Amino acid sequence: LPLLLKATLLHLASGSYHPFYNGFYYNHIMNDDDNRQDKVDYFNGARLVVETSRDPIYSYNGANVTLPCHYRYEPDLGPKRKIRIKWSKLRDDYTKEQDVMVAIGKTYMAFGDFKGRAHIRQGSRHEASLVISDVRLKDDGKYRCEVIDGLEDESDVVDLRLKGIVFPYQPPRGQYRLNFHEAEHVCQDQGAILANFNQLFQAWSEGLDWCNAGWLADGTVQYPIRLPRKPCGGVHLAPGIRSYGPRHRHLHRFDAFCFSSALKGEVFYLDRLAGMTLEEAKQSCQDAGAEIARVGQLYSAWKFLGLDRCNAGWLADGSVRYPIVTPRANCGPAEPGVRSFGFPSKGRFGVFCYRER
Repeated sequence: LPLLLKATLLHLASGSYHPFYNGFYYNHIMNDDDNRQDKVDYFNGARLVVETSRDPIYSYNGANVTLPCHYRYEPDLGPKRKIRIKWSKLRDDYTKEQDVMVAIGKTYMAFGDFKGRAHIRQGSRHEASLVISDVRLKDDGKYRCEVIDGLEDESDVVDLRLKGIVFPYQPPRGQYRLNFHEAEHVCQDQGAILANFNQLFQAWSEGLDWCNAGWLADGTVQYPIRLPRKPCGGVHLAPGIRSYGPRHRHLHRFDAFCFSSALKGEVFYLDRLAGMTLEEAKQSCQDAGAEIARVGQLYSAWKFLGLDRCNAGWLADGSVRYPIVTPRANCGPAEPGVRSFGFPSKGRFGVFCYRER
């Protein structure tokens, strides 16, 4: 035993042992530059805390938005340390992340569609907020703010929601003709994207009642019912969102629920005494320095700009519609909404045009 104790003391005195601090040391995990010299990160005894907003952050298409994120140490470590900040966009089910931005000090890199539109705001000590400019429809969703200090790694999630409108869409071919990928495309063609469940639920809470099932962004098929009735799930079911669950994205066919947000420009109406064909309507918009409006743009102008017009007009998809904010005689039903004449193969109407401001 004395010989063993002596050998142990000699080993410690030699300086070849690893220092011991607060019960932890880490070796060969970080900062190994392959030169056979051990780089050691030591636990500093402070707890890293990351916090974002508990409430959703609301914005709209084309705006600038800041997603708040702050971090701190318990206890406080004093002067700011050089840490790594990473922002990611999550799927609704948290199963996959899209890299948005990483930053170390004043050096940062944005990825994908966020290049040139995102940066880290570090206006105060321990701030890691994300600034997104020119917000786009698909920016809606949950974002993770992750702060990495050596081996310490903490994160929190903030929800960005765009103010917008959900509208059901059927193509000219009729009801239930779209698989999931076609539904994505028709919404994009109308200046919109496939709605997510939160957006559909919000629209339902604001009064949307639609008995035809449609695709959502997560590949499920659902529809909102305010007034239960026999063809729409039965009279004995409570009002709510009816769901078919996930469907096969190639084989199954339904309608689509599209989502559009506020506009950067304006929608206006043009007409001639004798009306116009669809091709004449497109040319009239071009002559006015505009383009024929899409369905999503008409819905947005109705909801956000108060567009109210009791005259039917062509839209880019070949449909004929008109928006009513104040219901009145000879202008359709007693509720506000966008009225539709479908897709007439012939006829002469006015036209709704869209022009950027």
